[in-house]
Amino acid sequence: MANKVLVFGEVREDELRNVSLEALSAAKSFANEIVGVLVGKDVKRFSEELIQHGADRVVVAEHPNLATFTPEGYKQALLQVIEQENPDGVVLGHTSIGRDVAPRVAAKLQAGLVSDVTKIEVADGEVQFTRPIYAGKAFEKRVVREGLTLVTIRPNNFAVLEKDTAKSGEVESVAVEITDLQTIIKDVVRKTSGKVDLSEAKIVVSGGRGVKSAEGFKIIEELADVLGGAVGASRGACDAGFCDYALQIGQTGKVVTPDLYIAVGISGAIQHVAGMSNSKVIVAINKDPEAQIFNIADYGIVGDLFEVVPRLIEEFKAVTVS
Repeated sequence: MANKVLVFGEVREDELRNVSLEALSAAKSFANEIVGVLVGKDVKRFSEELIQHGADRVVVAEHPNLATFTPEGYKQALLQVIEQENPDGVVLGHTSIGRDVAPRVAAKLQAGLVSDVTKIEVADGEVQFTRPIYAGKAFEKRVVREGLTLVTIRPNNFAVLEKDTAKSGEVESVAVEITDLQTIIKDVVRKTSGKVDLSEAKIVVSGGRGVKSAEGFKIIEELADVLGGAVGASRGACDAGFCDYALQIGQTGKVVTPDLYIAVGISGAIQHVAGMSNSKVIVAINKDPEAQIFNIADYGIVGDLFEVVPRLIEEFKAVTVS
């Protein structure tokens, strides 16, 4: 067990990401004291939420140069908090920010780093971190036996602790110096990829080459909208120009682990499967009964997606209305 673990509270688009709450749960499994860390500008207001979901106290590092994410800025802030707190471990979400910052901090401190963790156990006095390897075909257990340990956890793999509105804790603001930035963000232009964040979505509906066109991809978006889920895509669909690459799921795209994954018109190539095979329930819709996607699907529908998906949309709408 670790005496003290820092949990990085990731704020994106003025919201505390759900994976930060999952990180608190992950830290709880092997730490005696959990310290939430908020980095950015005007982020102190998220302290209470971290405390109510498991943090014992929160350290806030705010600076004008942290208003938008830069790898150098966040690295400097986190290093200064680590120096002050002297923790045994640091837990971050395995997000674009976590994947960028954690290796930089680990390299600077010559610390151990275990990335994309899906399970944490304490056995024989050691903390064991389980992570997928070989595109999800196998899992390995890692142990860092000495020094600081940095961990990034895969979203949707750790249950969020029940919120305790009566819980309170100390919130400390620390002065950090953020200098010599190699990158200066002048403006941020975001391309809308859906109403629900893909990496944290509980339901994902993905389209492949089988949707045939950008116009055909609209029924994927409609099904996701009805279910309150996020839209994803195979690389084939992205390469064909049916949708933006921000939606790509797979070995060279995003990795998702939703409760429900619906693969529409996706063949099931290993490169795509690597990004969604750990979904809790997989539903495949494909007109080819020999499609590889059926090998990993929990439920399969063999049929023309342009007939099947509209009928599903109708049925789900009817259930929602009733």
